[in-house]
Amino acid sequence: MATLKQWRTRLVLFLAVVGPGFITASVDNDAGGIWTYSVAGAQFGYTLLWAMIPTTIALVVVQEMASRMGAVTGKGLSDLIREEFGFRVTFWLMLALVVTNFGNVMAEFAGVASSLELFGISRYIVVPLAAAVVWVMVVQGTYSSIEKIFLAASGFYICYIVAGVLAHPDWRAATFAMVTRPEGDVVIRDYGYLYMLIGLVGTTIAPWMQFYLQASVVEKGVTIRQYTASRWDVIVGCLFAALVAWFIIVACAATLHQAGVTKIQSAADAAQALRPLAGEYAYLLFAAGLFNASLFAASILPISTSYAVCEGLGFESGLDKKFHEAPVFYWLYTALIVVGAGVLLVPRFPLTEIMVLSQVVNGVVLPFVLIFMLLLTNDRELMGAHVNSKAFNIIAWITVVTMIVLTLAMLLTQW
Repeated sequence: MATLKQWRTRLVLFLAVVGPGFITASVDNDAGGIWTYSVAGAQFGYTLLWAMIPTTIALVVVQEMASRMGAVTGKGLSDLIREEFGFRVTFWLMLALVVTNFGNVMAEFAGVASSLELFGISRYIVVPLAAAVVWVMVVQGTYSSIEKIFLAASGFYICYIVAGVLAHPDWRAATFAMVTRPEGDVVIRDYGYLYMLIGLVGTTIAPWMQFYLQASVVEKGVTIRQYTASRWDVIVGCLFAALVAWFIIVACAATLHQAGVTKIQSAADAAQALRPLAGEYAYLLFAAGLFNASLFAASILPISTSYAVCEGLGFESGLDKKFHEAPVFYWLYTALIVVGAGVLLVPRFPLTEIMVLSQVVNGVVLPFVLIFMLLLTNDRELMGAHVNSKAFNIIAWITVVTMIVLTLAMLLTQW
């Protein structure tokens, strides 16, 4: 009986802190991410699945560091970077983050538009309406109410798992591909493979995630006393996000790659291409999942940017504050929504190029964000007894070095 009571207590504690980790990891599978995973499966079949295991491990480690910093210090990541490394460094990092996230927000609204255009609904109706809904929800809501909506949206990602099953993949080949990788020459010399590998890692571990997660932990009021439950929130969220990504790659590998369909301009193209190959239900699930993921991310990415910039530059921030209490926070959020949605209404705007570039830039910026995180989480004055373990440091530094090497290799293959 005592054991049952202990488990009940643990469950209540977990449910009290669940949210930041699960939401952050789930929304990582956004329009750009879905497109990247779809192209990975369509162009390279199952051969990139091996990258999901080390990437997921790295994701858990990185997210755990951000969550732990928030619980221990009670401060956001950009706030700590400003305090420890100065205003100038923070300013340039925030500028890079804003530029990258503008591209990402455009990609999200492109996903919203393309998902409903599959059903014959014009983007000139969908995009302004989606932008208005997202803006009102965040500006008029509170942290608690918005978190509940985001958690509900996270559950819709199961659409991709079902779509993957309906694609009838070769389970044995997919499983084998997880524990083997192509020969070294392919990885080193194939520019397309390297480009996709960086995009895969860049979309799985995006820079904005660390800022949003840490700020959410702080705003939710999670402290180190509740951190064991919060850590499970991070782990479960990361594993679920990785599972969804795995099924997207598998679905496209089993259908599009097998049929020789390798040119996909958007995630909506992937859904359309799946229709004759995997059936109507897989097509509908893929399209519905894209709409949910895009609208979800179009809400969170601007919040993440506003959190990071306002914390880093010393302005008031927070979803529990009113517009007049945190004007810079909400005006930046508004600008990202308006510009991100507005460009979708411009004819012949190069959306595909921006979506690809935003994912790759994520991979280029990520090492710099991780280096700051590593320096902070190893600062005993800041973290006390909760500094990184040796194992965490090894995995995190391997992630940093790997991203730098992959980026340099990709650039060298162009010469």
